[in-house]
Amino acid sequence: RRVREAVVSTQSTGEKKEKVEFILEQMRLCYQTKDYIRTSIISKKISTKYFDSKDTDDLKMRYYRQMIDLNLHHKDYLAVSKNYHEIYTTPAVKENDAQWKEALQRVVIFLILSEYDNEQRDMLARVKADSNLSKIPYYQNVLTCFDTAELLNWSILKEVYSTHLKSKAGQATTPLDTEDNWEVLRKRVVEHNIRVIAKYYPRISLSHFASLLHLELKEAEDMLCKQVVKGTVTAKIDRLDGIVNFTKPRDTEEILNSWSGNLNSVMTLIGNCNHLITKERMVHQVN
Repeated sequence: RRVREAVVSTQSTGEKKEKVEFILEQMRLCYQTKDYIRTSIISKKISTKYFDSKDTDDLKMRYYRQMIDLNLHHKDYLAVSKNYHEIYTTPAVKENDAQWKEALQRVVIFLILSEYDNEQRDMLARVKADSNLSKIPYYQNVLTCFDTAELLNWSILKEVYSTHLKSKAGQATTPLDTEDNWEVLRKRVVEHNIRVIAKYYPRISLSHFASLLHLELKEAEDMLCKQVVKGTVTAKIDRLDGIVNFTKPRDTEEILNSWSGNLNSVMTLIGNCNHLITKERMVHQVN
């Protein structure tokens, strides 16, 4: 208990390495006693800039593996993906093909398990730009699927990639060895498909919408409502007519600007017509 509650900061004087080791031990003890809030607070005492120094690879690995455990507990998959990316960029890991491939694979898996937002999109773009991704083609392909504005078929995707994204005999377990994470991935596929439909369909019948998602009508409607609440898509459902409208409502300023532009176009056409009529009259008078 005394170790867990001891106050230590890497910013104060003293041997920084010893302090980091002590804080990591505090984190480990707090996590083991399921004191997740204290673990999170203590983790912020370590400045990650310290790991840019020489001979800190072991401490960096310990820190980020503990952060992975903590973020997995909170189901913060994007944070887990970033933690694995930090491990992947560690010089000692980069020198070992098996280690960096495993780390990069987990970066991809947790990235596609993450909820869609601007931060996730930025991380996806950075990972896709990594040249090493081509050396693990199945992971590159599945990442590309989520970066392409095309509908994904969940049944086909699971059939094609399940044998490659799960661990083999004698290998370390992967996040997709559990059915819970496959269910999370299924939801991410559905959410991706909703965004694709919203991009190409201004209006669509609710029954057709559900068939494109390969879902029952009620589940399709529930998934759409969740995406609207999160602000990922803009949609309105007309239950009487069974129509989903993805047209974004325009604000007052946009409507006024559009009206002003249309009015200017009409006045320009009237001016051109007046000029042509005057020209015809002058030609007629000459003749």
